[in-house]
Amino acid sequence: MPVRSAPRPLAVLLAALLLVLLWDVSGLDLPLARLAGGPAGFALRDDPRFVRLFHEVPRLASWACMAGLFVAIRWPFGVLRRLAMAERAQLALTALASVIAVSLVKNTSHTSCPWDLREFGGTAHHVSHWAWGVLDGGPGRCFPAGHASAAFAYLGGWFALRRAAPRAAAWWLAAALVAGCVLGLAQQWRGAHYMSHTLWSAWLCAAVGACGDAVTRWRMRAGTVGRAAMPARQRPS
Repeated sequence: MPVRSAPRPLAVLLAALLLVLLWDVSGLDLPLARLAGGPAGFALRDDPRFVRLFHEVPRLASWACMAGLFVAIRWPFGVLRRLAMAERAQLALTALASVIAVSLVKNTSHTSCPWDLREFGGTAHHVSHWAWGVLDGGPGRCFPAGHASAAFAYLGGWFALRRAAPRAAAWWLAAALVAGCVLGLAQQWRGAHYMSHTLWSAWLCAAVGACGDAVTRWRMRAGTVGRAAMPARQRPS
């Protein structure tokens, strides 16, 4: 990898972080939630067709996709044939690690969901997720967006694909972003999350993907990945 290209993913990651922080500063989480809910709660919270289409089916599809990526480490298919085994492992492992990372943060968070707020029929009051250790009177465990990570977890695929298959990497990135935003917005309209929860989930998954890519590049440069597992483009001279 040319040295001049190395800062680009980091620069994009830092720029994305700035945008997420700007959203936090804007204070638009609650106004957006009020578009979907009111004192009676959120109309789509328990709508069976909406829940099935935007929650149950995507969740199962995501786990099936992840299983396919792990199978492809040993038996690659499609564009994954262009990748070294280490890169295929990187793709699968960063997807799984992203889901785990979001889940770990979510399960230690004191932030409650919008549907738990008093103004939407719950018992909690709104507290910023930056107010660490401050309880809002609700059940918490709602930050960041866990369901959106079912799609955002695959953002790491861009890092794995961008050298061997840049066009496929671009499509992969676009698909993960669009799917994640759709799932995030669907959950917001159910009252399950704020916009900031979705944005932070996306950024955290992208950061995990970047870290996974850095580790894989280091291992390949250090020669800890077997030559037989590496395409000719990556074998050291």
